[in-house]
Amino acid sequence: MEDPSRKIWIMQYLLLLSIGCFVSQLYASDDVKFYESFDEKFEGRWIVSEKQDYTGVWKHVKSEGHDDFGLLVSEKARKYAIVKELDDPVDLKDGTVVLQYEVRLQSGLECGGAYIKYLRPQEAGWIPKEFDNESPYTIMFGPDKCGATNKVHFILKHKNPKSGKFVEHHLKFPPSVPSDKLTHVYTAILKPDNELRILVDGEEKKKANFLSGDDFEPPLIPSKTIPDPDDKKPEDWDERAKIPDPDATKPDDWDEDAPMEIEDEEAEKPEGWLDDEPEEVDDPEATKPEDWDDEEDGEWEAPKIDNPKCAEAPGCGEWKRPMKRNPAYKGKWQAPLIDNPNYKGIWKPQEIENPEYFELDKPNFEPIAAIGIEIWTMQDGILFDNILIASSEKAAESYRETAWKPKFEVEKEKQKEEESTDSDGLKGVQKVVFDYLYKAADLPFLGEHKVKVLDLLEKAEKQPNLTIGILVSVVVVIFSVLLKLIFGGKKPAKVSAETKKTDVAETSNNQGSTEEKEEQNEDAAAPPRRRNTRRDN
Repeated sequence: MEDPSRKIWIMQYLLLLSIGCFVSQLYASDDVKFYESFDEKFEGRWIVSEKQDYTGVWKHVKSEGHDDFGLLVSEKARKYAIVKELDDPVDLKDGTVVLQYEVRLQSGLECGGAYIKYLRPQEAGWIPKEFDNESPYTIMFGPDKCGATNKVHFILKHKNPKSGKFVEHHLKFPPSVPSDKLTHVYTAILKPDNELRILVDGEEKKKANFLSGDDFEPPLIPSKTIPDPDDKKPEDWDERAKIPDPDATKPDDWDEDAPMEIEDEEAEKPEGWLDDEPEEVDDPEATKPEDWDDEEDGEWEAPKIDNPKCAEAPGCGEWKRPMKRNPAYKGKWQAPLIDNPNYKGIWKPQEIENPEYFELDKPNFEPIAAIGIEIWTMQDGILFDNILIASSEKAAESYRETAWKPKFEVEKEKQKEEESTDSDGLKGVQKVVFDYLYKAADLPFLGEHKVKVLDLLEKAEKQPNLTIGILVSVVVVIFSVLLKLIFGGKKPAKVSAETKKTDVAETSNNQGSTEEKEEQNEDAAAPPRRRNTRRDN
């Protein structure tokens, strides 16, 4: 029976923990500018774009394995757009601002975005029902993965005070996107000293400075000078560092026509070479099909097989000397390169003052008036949750600890169990496969190939990372020997010259799967078809 004092201690602990969480949230609430937990349905609070391109359906659903709700991307290969206006715009110019939200890629992420756009006030020229990729934003933040792209974006749209243009400034070398199906929390911390910090699951992955040219592309502060757009390269400007020597002449003994290879005159025909034996002979076991019509199908010829006499000799047929590299071969003569006396270097336009240059002590951030999710994705199952804008790092940390971390720990533990189960199952399957293959290695027809098969199986057991490839090799060896025994190495009947060339090319270039190779072997061993055995007239 459980100790009553232990029960009391546990209840006290849970009560204190609850009070602590409540106080923490209460303390943090003053620093929270916006928070969306999606505990309630989003309809009526968030506005779905009515633009015709955005046909993706948003759903209010529970996260897999939790009672916690989120905003779900429910269909593949769609564009999605939804927006939520803030009660009061958030000023980014003074103090710390923290942008944070959770994303769970329940179906993985092969090609799609899961980022958030922090939009400027509507005076900038947009309306919620027409929210799209052209709607002006201040910051775009979050994961994006497709092809060569794999990054947690941070893009700042900053207004140039000289030109009045808004320019996109991309964070250089951003962190990559976690490649699992767990809930991850992404945090961007904007500090008043121009520092930017990117956190993934509360761990700092990137630190940058908004005014550093090394951290953003293009830099927020333009260069003082730019290449003169009106400057043109002179026609006589020579950029060639090396040129062919105009005084060089081809040596008299330089033979451009000498072949690359010549016959090896020192080679001798191997003893026992069978000059009068052909490499192939008619199959003595082949018989003319009963339905063969000489008038319609042409004169029948028996299919060819390898000459068994050649297997015991160095070779058959006409012997030819092998080729070797020609020591006199020099190739096409070219004049050697020398330094170009007229070389002036790589031409560049002259620098002029940049009319759009300005100095800056800190970024001139536009306020955030709305939060929008506008993405194109080939994946479904993307779940957004716990979107937060705060003026305190402690507030963001508090939400990570109470809203994100418990879910993450449960998901991680479940993932470990599934991986362990999958691993045990795989080991079990592998054991069965190995048992059958070892039994197959004892089959009498393998003969001299048995040693090779056993050697491959031992390597597969010792090197798990190569197991699949080695097992495939074992199966190929066994099937090859089996097919050879079944069909006796027979080849199809002689065909026309054009058809034969095609078949030989297809056979030599066959790089298909094991199944394709087996089908081709079966076709090769099948009785000759009429249309393939007609004698050329």
